[in-house]
Amino acid sequence: MFENVQEVLRRYEELTSLLSSPEVALDPDLLRKYGQEQSDIEEMAMNYRDYIAVVNEIAATTAMLSSDTDDDIRALVEEELANLEQRLKALTARLSEMLVPQDPRDSRSVIVEIRAGTGGEEAALFAADLYHMYLQYAASNRWRCEVLSSNETGIGGFKEIIFQVKGKGAYSRLKYESGVHRVQRVPSTETSGRIHTSTASVVVMPEVDDVEVEIKESDLRIDVYRAAGKGGQGVNTTDSAVRLTHLPTGIVAQCQDQRSQLQNKARAMSILRARIYDLEEQRKVSELESTRRSQVSSSERAEKIRTYNFPQNRVTDHRINLSVHRLEDVLAGNLDQFIDQLAEIDQAERLQAVPQ
Repeated sequence: MFENVQEVLRRYEELTSLLSSPEVALDPDLLRKYGQEQSDIEEMAMNYRDYIAVVNEIAATTAMLSSDTDDDIRALVEEELANLEQRLKALTARLSEMLVPQDPRDSRSVIVEIRAGTGGEEAALFAADLYHMYLQYAASNRWRCEVLSSNETGIGGFKEIIFQVKGKGAYSRLKYESGVHRVQRVPSTETSGRIHTSTASVVVMPEVDDVEVEIKESDLRIDVYRAAGKGGQGVNTTDSAVRLTHLPTGIVAQCQDQRSQLQNKARAMSILRARIYDLEEQRKVSELESTRRSQVSSSERAEKIRTYNFPQNRVTDHRINLSVHRLEDVLAGNLDQFIDQLAEIDQAERLQAVPQ
């Protein structure tokens, strides 16, 4: 399975030779290009070099056991062989991890959309709970959050909220949050004490720029209107709200939270690009599902992924059948206990897909 790694080591050694040549040393562009390429593959090359060395040491040490040696020396050789085999096992595991194809979007910032589902006002309050949960999770990872668009209810909930999470690796962690979240609790508006079940959907999309998703002006319908709801001076008195409709796909994005029409248009464009990109990615995933369907990273958006049960102080992630009885802890942003396991399963599935 390490045939590809042999080529990586060969290229690393070739780059070492090139970087020491006078021609490359005098060319800043080539020096930068080759230096970056070597840096990118250095860890894999060094691990494979160590792997080869340990394989050779195991062969030599095993040969010593077949010769006539006294018991004391044999015991030392067997101990050394056991240590080498442990090192080989660790190097094999590390190289296997490096061979797993990584999602090229993992390092990106994200746009998160949370929408209240079934449950009326209670669903909107739950959407607000999820939003605050992600704010705290982002803070723990030193990511920055900014609201792009929101539709508040009168009692502190959100019918919809769209926000940006900026920080390296945000998509690699938050992508596992896409799906339907369900809450079971007695709503504050309930007088008889009955437990209600409500839902909210979460969509996590990698942030993209205008180079990756080109949107022609001729493909857009732009509507401006007066903002509704809360806002600062000027927000509700001018036609500052913007609604963008992408005519080829029918995708709509709107924003009214900013005072200027220009700012709202820019934010709506960010949302629109992310949605168009996400639609194309989902199409690609659908085409690949016949050969490889990941139970984690390719889960259906309509699938119920997690339940927050207040009476039992329990949160259950249905994808990994994991329940924890620290609901307040989870709502305070402690999500790694779920995300770590989901990422581990995803990694294992990617490894299985690597040609042996």
